[in-house]
Amino acid sequence: QVQLVESGGGVVQAGGSLRLACSSSTQHFNRYAMYWFRQAPGKDREFVAAVDSDGARRLYGDTVKGRFTISRVDDKNAVYLQMTNLKPEDTAEYYCATAPKLGESEWYLRGNAMESWGIGTLVTVST
Repeated sequence: QVQLVESGGGVVQAGGSLRLACSSSTQHFNRYAMYWFRQAPGKDREFVAAVDSDGARRLYGDTVKGRFTISRVDDKNAVYLQMTNLKPEDTAEYYCATAPKLGESEWYLRGNAMESWGIGTLVTVST
């Protein structure tokens, strides 16, 4: 189990931006692919973005493509989610997670392949 802590959530107006961070204490952070998911009240968990272990390849969910950017800084054991042009439908609890590799199958995109999860950070986008 890898400990993950998200930060950066808050309340923002529609059209605004936020940057989420996910930090880890593990010494082997650069071995993991990193994922962001979100879950709004009463809705299923949704895949947001992912980056592979060396930062070369990224995946995005359809609803955030072109607005969100995932990045990682292994020297800081951190992965970031830059969110721009936020919409009220982006309101959710956001979670980061580790995976042994970058996978695109439903198993991965539903979060079932994740090995460790953070506790989440809440993003609220107001109209």
